[in-house]
Amino acid sequence: MHYDRLFLPIKIRNLELKNRIIMPAIHLMYNMDGYANARFNEFYWRRAEGGAGLIFTGGCRFDEYGGSPGVMSLETDDFIPGYREFTDGMHKRGAKVGVQLYHAGAYAHSIANDGREALAPSAILSKFTKEMPREMTREEMRVIISKWAAAAKRAQSAGFDIVEIIASAGYLISQFLSPKTNQRTDEYGGSWENRTRFPLEVIAAVREAVGDDFPISVRIAGNDLVPGSNTNTEAVMFAKLLEKAGVDMINVTGGWHESVVPQLTGELPRGGFTYLTSAVKDAVNIPVAASNRINDPLTAEMTLALGKSDLISLGRPLIADPDWPKKAQNGESEIIRHCVACNQGCLAKTFFAEPVECLVNGFAGHEYMLKMYRAKEPKAILVLGAGVAGCEFAVQATLCGHNVTVWEKSDHIGGQLYLAAASHAKREFLTLASYYTSAFKKLGIELLLNKNAGLYEIKTAGFDVIVTATGNTPKSITLPGKSSIPVYSYSDILSGKAVAGRDVVIVGGAAVGCETADYLAYEAAMSPEELYFILSQRSEEPEKVLEMVDKTRRNIAIVDIAKIGTGFEQGTAWPLLKELNRFGVKQYSYAKILELTERTVEIEAVEPKTREQKAKERESGIVEPEKLLHLSLPCDTIVIAAGSVPNNELYNALKSDIHEIYNIGDSFEVGKISDAVSQAIELARKL
Repeated sequence: MHYDRLFLPIKIRNLELKNRIIMPAIHLMYNMDGYANARFNEFYWRRAEGGAGLIFTGGCRFDEYGGSPGVMSLETDDFIPGYREFTDGMHKRGAKVGVQLYHAGAYAHSIANDGREALAPSAILSKFTKEMPREMTREEMRVIISKWAAAAKRAQSAGFDIVEIIASAGYLISQFLSPKTNQRTDEYGGSWENRTRFPLEVIAAVREAVGDDFPISVRIAGNDLVPGSNTNTEAVMFAKLLEKAGVDMINVTGGWHESVVPQLTGELPRGGFTYLTSAVKDAVNIPVAASNRINDPLTAEMTLALGKSDLISLGRPLIADPDWPKKAQNGESEIIRHCVACNQGCLAKTFFAEPVECLVNGFAGHEYMLKMYRAKEPKAILVLGAGVAGCEFAVQATLCGHNVTVWEKSDHIGGQLYLAAASHAKREFLTLASYYTSAFKKLGIELLLNKNAGLYEIKTAGFDVIVTATGNTPKSITLPGKSSIPVYSYSDILSGKAVAGRDVVIVGGAAVGCETADYLAYEAAMSPEELYFILSQRSEEPEKVLEMVDKTRRNIAIVDIAKIGTGFEQGTAWPLLKELNRFGVKQYSYAKILELTERTVEIEAVEPKTREQKAKERESGIVEPEKLLHLSLPCDTIVIAAGSVPNNELYNALKSDIHEIYNIGDSFEVGKISDAVSQAIELARKL
């Protein structure tokens, strides 16, 4: 397919871009001292090589109160030479490069700023940091504005082509714009005109610093998605003011970090926030970029075709595959390694001050150290198993020059990806299986499906190297009592081999158990098609529809001896747990199954404490003793989600007779997709 609009040039003031693809600023945590370094440079240089028209770095700190260490800085002239070398490298590789000048305001953590209180429009407790900021004085505001402008001038000297001012995500300018966080009584608070005064003064100072010919972008929240704060209506009003103030581009994203509306995970459909962008686009005459969950060329092209935006922001998609632009332009979109919207290696890492990585791209953030070379002596390699580990190894080993054959006993590749993708919010995981299918064809990797070979055939097949990647097997557990209630594994349910009834008890509340509960709840809830039909036909009142959409026909309970919701990457569990609560899925942590009857599961569980009880305990410092409850859970289906064990039987049977054999992925040790990808890359490099 041709994506003609996506690859049209466009001008931002005097800056001409070769296409409509931009990479927005993303916190990477690669610059602990603020200076450019090999890790930072190589990461962005690789994206420049991939064909993006404009790449924004940052956020970039310019003030000691501005945000966390670990991000790039332009606080002083000392930073200019390193970033000049960096921008020269970007230009050499064919990309324009901008920098986002960033001030977190109340979102700055004191622990990361030598104990300093954060500065904010008003002294209102931050829901993001759980800390109280200090209200800025007018003098402090003047100083910050002057530092913003000075940093813009340094960016110009360092060779950046454009500067961006962040006015989104709940950071300082967002805080000034919002009546929720700006309760000042001077000329910077109260009315809309007053709340926009500080942002417009920042823009005026930056424009004066960089001159009339240098482009300025502003990244705004299309809707704060915070009750009592600004909506898309105010976003449009602000965009008009920005255009009038001389801003050259507006980059529209979703809400604030503290919003409880998912903005990056798979709960948000592809292009789900382009409606926010389109309202801004219709109101101004300067270029507007769309952001959030646009991970494939078709969605990007459609967004441009419908006039929803002029440019497309690809953040995490370019972490997952830096060659996304080139592949789309060359008609090879089928071999794009899509972002799967998991947020496990990117956003979750930065919230805990860890460097960004990627679940599906083991090279992301490691470009400066992970170098692949052609093998001096190509080997004939047999891979047993076409899950993630086996497929990734086959691709990387082939790129290194080896001759790879893959045998898979089932009728498809991807392994556990199909189980991971069963949950509605994780359907993007199937794109990784599609990528491997296309990559195998392009690279000429021989794949034999439905190949359940015996030991003798494997040993005598004439390969130099054997790699086993045979995955895992669900754990089974013994339940007390005798009952005719059917018992299934999570694999049976998620693969569609079994259909659960209405009263389901899931044994195991880690990630897989929670995702199985989510799958079962959605399966028995109103479908998107039903919802669209009812709303479009106005067959029910809106209040009735809202009531219906929060219901599932299943009565689901999760039981675990530990805390429910463990096993997720930090910061990624909340959208799923929110959905479980919305559907009324009962959760019994620290519970013990006492007995099964013909229609119930008898348990002993710790009584959950209410929010009010927990708040009272925090205030008083007195923790009330836990209460045990004896509960009888109605049940017609039991699902075991107690984890998995390595399926390493084949490796153990072969290892004594094969000279060179390796075991990777879950068959070596049950882990995450990122573990399988990393192991595969390391083994390919080793060979």
